[in-house]
Amino acid sequence: MVVVGGPGTVSRKQIAAWGLWDWGGAAFQAVILTFVFSVYLTDAVGDDLPGGVSASSWLGWSLGLAGLLIAVSAPVSGQRSDARGRRKRSLFLLSIATVAAMAGLFLVKDDYHYLWLGLVLLAGGSVLFELAQVPYTAMLRQVSTPDNLGRVSGFGWAMGYFGGIVLLLVSYFGFIAGEGDTRGFLGISTEDGLNIRLVALFAAAWFLVFSLPVLLAVPELPRTDADSAAARAGYVESYRVLLRDVRDLWRTDRRTVWFLVASALFRDGLAGVFTFGAVLAVTVYGISAADVLLFGVAANVAAALGALAAGRVDDAIGPKRVIVVSLAAMIATGIVLLVVSGPTMFWIFGLILCLFVGPAQSSSRTFLTRIVPPGREGQMFGLYATTGRAVSFLAPSLFGFFVFVFGSDRAGIVGLLVVLAAGLAALLPVAAPRGDLARDAVV
Repeated sequence: MVVVGGPGTVSRKQIAAWGLWDWGGAAFQAVILTFVFSVYLTDAVGDDLPGGVSASSWLGWSLGLAGLLIAVSAPVSGQRSDARGRRKRSLFLLSIATVAAMAGLFLVKDDYHYLWLGLVLLAGGSVLFELAQVPYTAMLRQVSTPDNLGRVSGFGWAMGYFGGIVLLLVSYFGFIAGEGDTRGFLGISTEDGLNIRLVALFAAAWFLVFSLPVLLAVPELPRTDADSAAARAGYVESYRVLLRDVRDLWRTDRRTVWFLVASALFRDGLAGVFTFGAVLAVTVYGISAADVLLFGVAANVAAALGALAAGRVDDAIGPKRVIVVSLAAMIATGIVLLVVSGPTMFWIFGLILCLFVGPAQSSSRTFLTRIVPPGREGQMFGLYATTGRAVSFLAPSLFGFFVFVFGSDRAGIVGLLVVLAAGLAALLPVAAPRGDLARDAVV
């Protein structure tokens, strides 16, 4: 099947290749950054770190610095790749650099002297991976049409969720499960953290393999005259061009500006749901630590299925309605979670909550794709990343604030609901896309 859309034609092969990058990217997000290697750094490598600062604190500070670098560099990085017709080249270089950082983690042995190497590689990989997501997401218009944009975006999100689930299970049962000096069905030694270091190497290979199809199947973005000044500018001068473009955007298309603000708020709330879900499961609802991994797998499946289902709805009724319904459903479910207790109730309503996370995430990027001027996708998704980073402190801060004030972990849910409600309130006045990419783009 071949359909017309974007520059040239779009085939199912190109859509599948694009989605495989998300599948491969889960190797960094789920395995390296969230569940496996970051835990290894804090609980094993830095466990006997001398001095008054814990390894967890150093990890938090290093990732905070990485977030700052992402915030200041993402818009210019996307702007330059758009203007110079080098979107695919940027994706290739950033993906390969991320793979190299992941592979380098194999050198981080279970000794606090290696903590600094691990922190540098983890933070550097985080910057590279987030910057790679800018040209990758900007490709969404290239691999979709106005009629299937929501389905393609939902497919990509679902691939990311499912890829993370598969890789986590393979890593756990192959390299980590068990007791004693050897672990997993592969019988890998735990000496010097070898089994976890091999997980990092395996994850790097996983990402490398699944990042290649999109580079082979999707053509390079043709150079456009959408922003000729950006094409001519050096890197420092690019920031002046960016400030000029942001001022022009404020004067000519405030809808995009307000959507960037609203999406930054509710995306931080969505991230908070997954960040603090495991903590709440154990401390509030009595789920055993061993069952948290099972719930995490189920939660990712629910989010993936929600993203797939909502993609068709997005194409039929528009992304704004999908986001509004998803956020409203999450707020209502969160209120229920405030009053119920026990593992069974958490499994039921926790999974309902996760069911709406994927649709909100997927439709957020289709909303922006529908209103971005052609040839400026990279710059706008760079701003999308920057605004998200700018408010990423809200959900964790409000969670901690309500826990402190009320002396209960359960009260932290209120903090997450406040962020989601703020995002919903900010989104409601934003005009919805009309469904036609060409008509919605403000040139």
